[in-house]
Amino acid sequence: MRLNLLCVGRLSLPYLNDGCAEFAERLKRYLPLSITEIKEHKTGSKQDLLRIKATEGGHLEQRIPGGAYVIALDQRGKSLSSEQLAELMSNHMVRSIPEWTLLIGGPYGLSDALINRADLILSLSSMTLTHQMARLLLLEQLYRCCTIIRNEPYHH
Repeated sequence: MRLNLLCVGRLSLPYLNDGCAEFAERLKRYLPLSITEIKEHKTGSKQDLLRIKATEGGHLEQRIPGGAYVIALDQRGKSLSSEQLAELMSNHMVRSIPEWTLLIGGPYGLSDALINRADLILSLSSMTLTHQMARLLLLEQLYRCCTIIRNEPYHH
């Protein structure tokens, strides 16, 4: 199984860039990983939010491969423990699901169309997280899933 992260925006803070690079390298020891960033659109008015989310959503949607299991990150999504996410990943590996595509929206979130397109809407926390912080937490949790599946000591 491959992992494909589709993210709105670049990492701008060095500590987040370093952390994401660290967990991406660790994760690549277990599964192929690609991370694609699309341009983040800025706004000055509330009226632009829906248009921006739709535009960013369209760019993300174009990059979702056929046959992928799509996971959209949203704070209103389903909360899973690390063990539950690892169990889902393991089950998909056994069922030969070819790819997980994970969607991380920008500061305004994901479009309704992408949320509706997702096979799973996943919440990392009920608290609001920056999209850059969400990427770091997601990469760490995906790495943790792999270590749980392999019964390695990283997960306590």
